Amino acid sequence: MTAAEPLHLHLISDSTGETLESVAKASLARFEGAEAIKHFWPMVRSEGHLDRIVEEIARKPGLVIYTLVDGAVRDRLESRCATLGLPMVSPLDPTISALSELLGQAATRRPGRQHVMDQAYFRRVDAINYTMVHDDGAQASADELEQADIILLGVSRTSKTPTSIYLANRGYKTANIPLVPQSPPAPHVWHLQGPLLVGLTTAPDRLVLIRRNRLLSLGQTPDTDYVAMERIEAEVAFARRLFADHDVPVIDVSRRSIEETAAAIINLHQARSARTA
Repeated sequence: MTAAEPLHLHLISDSTGETLESVAKASLARFEGAEAIKHFWPMVRSEGHLDRIVEEIARKPGLVIYTLVDGAVRDRLESRCATLGLPMVSPLDPTISALSELLGQAATRRPGRQHVMDQAYFRRVDAINYTMVHDDGAQASADELEQADIILLGVSRTSKTPTSIYLANRGYKTANIPLVPQSPPAPHVWHLQGPLLVGLTTAPDRLVLIRRNRLLSLGQTPDTDYVAMERIEAEVAFARRLFADHDVPVIDVSRRSIEETAAAIINLHQARSARTA
């Protein structure tokens, strides 16, 4: 393909396709400036459905990435791709093969088994519901906050809400509490026994830009105390003092994505759980 041609990625799954989307995203991130047009083809469980999809793929040829359990559907896709001269890859095959050898058993052939409504599924739903209710949970009672797995604290625009939502999708009940010098958290926050408290911080100059862009996106003037460097430096210093006084682990989100911040928080939570087990 030439630089002028778009890269088409065809993600074919007999389930929701979330796994393939994650694989494609992680793989593309390894190539500077690489952009791709992703075509999602979920819930492909019959040869007739597959044939209709292959007709579309032939019009926009590219890399075919697939996870298909049904042998007949899989064989048909591989045969059609070979005929069309399309590159294809099944990214889970090596992992499944290795696990099968180590466990001494064949993998199940039921599509979408990772999405069954088991205990973990309902735990994730509960976590999402809890997290949405306790976004900006400064006024929550001690009993409510004790139900959390994780509580995030930080000044405004330190990614508390998106990180909370990401953690909730991983099954962690997460509350977040904004830190404002004029209105510090209720004393009971520092005496909670169940949840892990984590402080989020960032560089003041980065916070100025984030807050300014936020105001502009809302159609508001950026010339307010909310984006004043002196005020922001005081807020960040106030938060850091609170974290130090109460021995709260701190994560600097300045150069971290939401996923990276969440991964660091999960590591802290797992380490804490291991110590108390």
